[in-house]
Amino acid sequence: MNGSLFQEALLSGSYGPKFYAFYYKQWSNYQMPFHVHDSTEIMYMISGQCRIDVRAGEGQEQRVVLRKGEFIVLDSGVPHRLIVDADSSCRMLNVEFGFTDRGQAAPDIRTIAEEEEEVTAFLRRDRSYLVLSDEEEVYPVLRSLVLELDQRGTDLRTITNVLFIQLLVTISRLVEERERGAFGHSELYVKRSIDYLHQHYDQNIRIKDVASSVNLHPGYLQRIFRKETGHTLTAYLTMIRMEKAKQLLSRTDIPIPEISEYVGVASRQYFHALFKKYTKLTPAQYRQNSDKYSWDRRLAEPGGH
Repeated sequence: MNGSLFQEALLSGSYGPKFYAFYYKQWSNYQMPFHVHDSTEIMYMISGQCRIDVRAGEGQEQRVVLRKGEFIVLDSGVPHRLIVDADSSCRMLNVEFGFTDRGQAAPDIRTIAEEEEEVTAFLRRDRSYLVLSDEEEVYPVLRSLVLELDQRGTDLRTITNVLFIQLLVTISRLVEERERGAFGHSELYVKRSIDYLHQHYDQNIRIKDVASSVNLHPGYLQRIFRKETGHTLTAYLTMIRMEKAKQLLSRTDIPIPEISEYVGVASRQYFHALFKKYTKLTPAQYRQNSDKYSWDRRLAEPGGH
C-alpha cells in the first residue's frame, strides 16, 4: 500500500493510517532543498508566513504562500521545499502518514467513506496538493491527534485512528464547502489580489505571483478577477502604475526618466507609450500641465502672487 491519500484502493480495502512523523517547528531564515516523501504530508501554519514550492505535473514549479490558519496537503511522491525569508518566520505543525491494512478493526476509511460522500469524492481526487483555509475546525483535531501520538506512540490505536478519521472527514467537508461556495468567495480573492498589486506594483509582477499570493490557480483567478472588476489583472496593474506615475509627476521632482522604475515598468520607452495611451499626454506634457495648474491655482488663492 503506497502512502498516497488520493487513491481508489482506500475505498475497497480495510485501511487505516500509519504515522511516520509529527512535530511542531519554528522556522526562520530557512531554505529547504527539494525532496519527496513516500507518505502524505500536512503542513499547518500556526503563525507567521512561509512559501512552499511544489513541482507538480511535468516538472512545473508552483509557489504557494501559507499564512496563519492555512494548510497544505501534499501527496506522496511530490517534490517540494520550504522557504522562509530572512525577514520573516513561521510556526508550523507537520504530520506525515501513509496507510496500513487494519484487518477487521473498525472504523476503517472505507466504512467512513460509505457514510460520508465528501470523503469518497476527496479520496478520488487526482491532485498533487491542496491548499485550504481553516475555519477553526481542522487545527483542534490535528492538534489532538499529534498530542495523542506524542504521548502514546504510533502503534495502531483506536483513539488515533478515530482522530485521523475525524481529521479526514473535516478536511473533506471543508473542500466540498469551498467548491460549493467558490463563487461566493470571489470578491474576497479579488480584494486580496488588488491589495497585492498595490503593495508590489514597483516590482516585476507576473499573474502566477498574484495567484500564489491568494492560493488560487492562475486561470481561475483571471476569470473571477475579470468578472468582478471588468478588467484583466494586467490591465488593472497598468491602471495602478499609471495613477502612481501621475501622482509622482504632479507632486514630486523625481526626474521623468526615473519615474518608470518607481512604478515597476522596466523599459522607459514602454512606460512612455503606456502613459501616453492612458492619459493622452506624454509624461513631460503631464508634468508641465500639472505645474501650470498648480501655479494658476496659487495665483487664484487669496494673497497669491
